[in-house]
Amino acid sequence: MNKRFVLIISASMLPLMFFSCTSKQEKMESKLREFITKIEKEVKPLSQEAGIASWDASITGKDEDYKRSEDAQIKLVKLFSDSTLFAEIKEIRDSQLVKDSILFREMEVLYPSFLRNQVSKDLLEKKIKMESELEKKYSNFRAELNGKKVSDNEIEEILSNSKNSKELEAAWKAHKAIGKVVANDVIAIVKVRNQIAKELGYENYHTMNMTLSEQNPAEILALFDELDSLTKGAFAELKGDIDTYFAKKYGIAKEKLMPWHYQNRFFQEAPKIYDVDLDQFYKDKDLVDLTAKYYNGINLNVDELIKKSDLFEKPGKNQHAYCTDIDREGDVRVLCNVKPTMGWMNTMLHEYGHAVYSKYYDPQKPYMLRDAAHTFTTEAIAMMNGRNASNPKWMLDMGVITQEQKEQIADVCEKSLRLEQLTFSRWAQVMYRFEKAMYADPDQDLNALWWTLVEKYQLIKKPEGRNEPDWSTKIHVALYPCYYHNYLMGELLASQLFYYISDNVLKNSDYKNVSFVNHPEVGKYLKEKVFMPGCLYQWNDMIKGATGEKLTAKYYAKQFVTK
Repeated sequence: MNKRFVLIISASMLPLMFFSCTSKQEKMESKLREFITKIEKEVKPLSQEAGIASWDASITGKDEDYKRSEDAQIKLVKLFSDSTLFAEIKEIRDSQLVKDSILFREMEVLYPSFLRNQVSKDLLEKKIKMESELEKKYSNFRAELNGKKVSDNEIEEILSNSKNSKELEAAWKAHKAIGKVVANDVIAIVKVRNQIAKELGYENYHTMNMTLSEQNPAEILALFDELDSLTKGAFAELKGDIDTYFAKKYGIAKEKLMPWHYQNRFFQEAPKIYDVDLDQFYKDKDLVDLTAKYYNGINLNVDELIKKSDLFEKPGKNQHAYCTDIDREGDVRVLCNVKPTMGWMNTMLHEYGHAVYSKYYDPQKPYMLRDAAHTFTTEAIAMMNGRNASNPKWMLDMGVITQEQKEQIADVCEKSLRLEQLTFSRWAQVMYRFEKAMYADPDQDLNALWWTLVEKYQLIKKPEGRNEPDWSTKIHVALYPCYYHNYLMGELLASQLFYYISDNVLKNSDYKNVSFVNHPEVGKYLKEKVFMPGCLYQWNDMIKGATGEKLTAKYYAKQFVTK
């Protein structure tokens, strides 16, 4: 055959082939748009119903509200467990014909919601019912001390202020009584979660949860190993100082110090071993007002968010703190149990950090992309702002302290924040490694595992002869599974953002005297670079776009590890 003729035919076929490929692409993208529209129409009202029901339940503690929350969750699960819908999105995804970047990202965000629910509906409903019952037990539990029911806040007050070892031990053990109430239920739900993961082809729920949230389990383990290596020596040195302080305070030998001597239930927060008690500066302050003034001053208005929130103690109410986005359209609420302390100032700034992240998603973006780039990126914003509670420059700018007081406490605040971060870092190691091991083998001796990790990473001694499910007294283990590692990753990103904002937004390299107060340019930067993109980009791509680098531990080490 004439070669020139072959070339002419081949060339003439190219537009036809291109048109054919384009046509297939357009059809598949059109199919995906229709699919997303159909799903959104059902997801929006169901998510809102579930969010409101869960909120009401956590406020009242009533059985009927928990039942509403449970029923709403089941409706959502039924939608995402629909095998016909899953087959439809899987076919679109497997075709590899979706080239539109926004459509592709919507698909990638939506797909795991279906995949994780492609198991028996009975099994999924069983999981939800078990979680609802567990939440009820945690919410309604009150420690009993000297014949009286006491709140978590009251337990923390005793642990923070008492100098009587017997009273401290009694308070600590009273709180730990929740362990026996829930431990068997927690193990049972771990096994149900693992059953779901195995039916979907994953070795266990921990691995599945990380993978479906766009985290590589091996990379996270490597990151935690790196952080262990970075913080081990610095923490051991500080732990020596802590033990010297408490041995003197309680009038006992260092080797006699027990878990109840470290001022909080889990030794997850820094004990107050330095000269200044920062609580004194907040005891007569309106923490809600301070929170509003701060965020409003950086052009992240929270007035409407505060009106929708529930911020003070009441019977039956969840004793913890959280933020919830009800509808991805601005209905964002915070639950707290505020007391006039530095810890609660930190918590308020933290939770409203979550709140402004959710409030300022770009309303022009598709519904599915109005979410944080990752759960730990919203934690980073919360943590970066929460740190302000013990930042003397922030305290001065907010009128919490005077210039003279700032000069008096600056050194102590720096030491306290370093201690706080290293203490939390070691606690996060315990939580991450415990959950990882628990989901790998829930039938092992979890009581022993817990204390082995506590002794290794926190350098705290197990009480002689103690064999109790102390691991189940931490609500996150039961109800917020495979999540805790994100807190430490959030701390890394918080430091990375802090240095970037200081250097590039505020142009202030005097890091010990950086304050965001009344700097609207900080809010502008956060809105444009972190909040408004939502989850349009994979989390590391968002971080690189916002800071010029992917997530790194070097800024955390610079801020808290090296002296």
